[in-house]
Amino acid sequence: MANLKLSGVQKTYGAVKVLHGIDLDIQSGEFVVFVGPSGCGKSTLLRVIAGLEEITGGTLSIDGDVVNHRTPKERGIAMVFQSYALYPHMTVYENMAFGLSLEKGTSKEEIDKRVRHAAGVLQIEPYLDRLPKALSGGQRQRVAIGRAITRDPKVFLFDEPLSNLDAALRVQTRIEIARLHERMHGTTMIYVTHDQVEAMTLADRIVVLNRGRVEQVGTPLELYRDPDNLFVAQFIGSPAMNILSGRASGRAVILEHGAGAVPIPAPDGVVGALHVGVRPEDLSIAPAGEGFLTGTVTLTEALGEVTLIYVDLGRKGEPLVAKVAGSVELPRGSAIHLRADPQSLRFFDEGGRALRRESRNAAA
Repeated sequence: MANLKLSGVQKTYGAVKVLHGIDLDIQSGEFVVFVGPSGCGKSTLLRVIAGLEEITGGTLSIDGDVVNHRTPKERGIAMVFQSYALYPHMTVYENMAFGLSLEKGTSKEEIDKRVRHAAGVLQIEPYLDRLPKALSGGQRQRVAIGRAITRDPKVFLFDEPLSNLDAALRVQTRIEIARLHERMHGTTMIYVTHDQVEAMTLADRIVVLNRGRVEQVGTPLELYRDPDNLFVAQFIGSPAMNILSGRASGRAVILEHGAGAVPIPAPDGVVGALHVGVRPEDLSIAPAGEGFLTGTVTLTEALGEVTLIYVDLGRKGEPLVAKVAGSVELPRGSAIHLRADPQSLRFFDEGGRALRRESRNAAA
């Protein structure tokens, strides 16, 4: 297990700055997931931690020691790549043993013990004599993870390890990685993904990155329920949080889509323009005249346990999305009225910063 501390970490390629002073504390035994849009710097940050990219500025410490100029091996880090990176001419056993065989002082008996232990943890003992080409994608990824386990690292790094797998294998391998973290007695793990389900289900904490900066760090539910800003609000969650433009006037909010004065509480002390956020699942269909949103159905997607309803509110931009339980049949073009519990609404100022719950008036 290991503590990692990043202080003002920067990375530039020529005149292009990719990481802008990253500050981050990762506690021993944590499972931390980096998420963000393509090009946000999450894979670069992982490679900087691994020692595969040189740090341009700032410091990276592991267990209190600055490791900026140490090799990946000297940092006690093992990395699992998206592409598996297995040697095609070597058996599974040989792939898992190869790194250990290069270490001086490691006996054949010790190598065999570590390889078979890792194979047992990942349930790949039957495949030890096979070549990678005889394995499925999920089995190859388990071999790549097993190769990392044999090194007994302080920190595991995963760079989008499931992105090459089909949907069913992604679920299966995701569960195996979660179980692996438990079996490894809390070894520190850092995981990069663009998949929100992976982030929400695997992480102790999520780090949301945008344009080389940290937008927010927190548990999955903290980020989902109480985002710091509009970027996090719309990035975490699928479908994304609906954002409506409005204006606080007195104790009510007037939305700009034309519905008029809305009977929801305005944030305390806020007057003027703001944004109102509501999660799709917090919206429900209301009788005419009882909802605070009125629009026209443009599309419905029946997913079995839920139905996604896309609603035109007569505003510019993306349609509003409501996520309701069960199967709901609504013809395109039909009128719909929606409501939400006022406590489920989130408010943001003009600059996109969250107006916290304690600053809101709780009265309806």
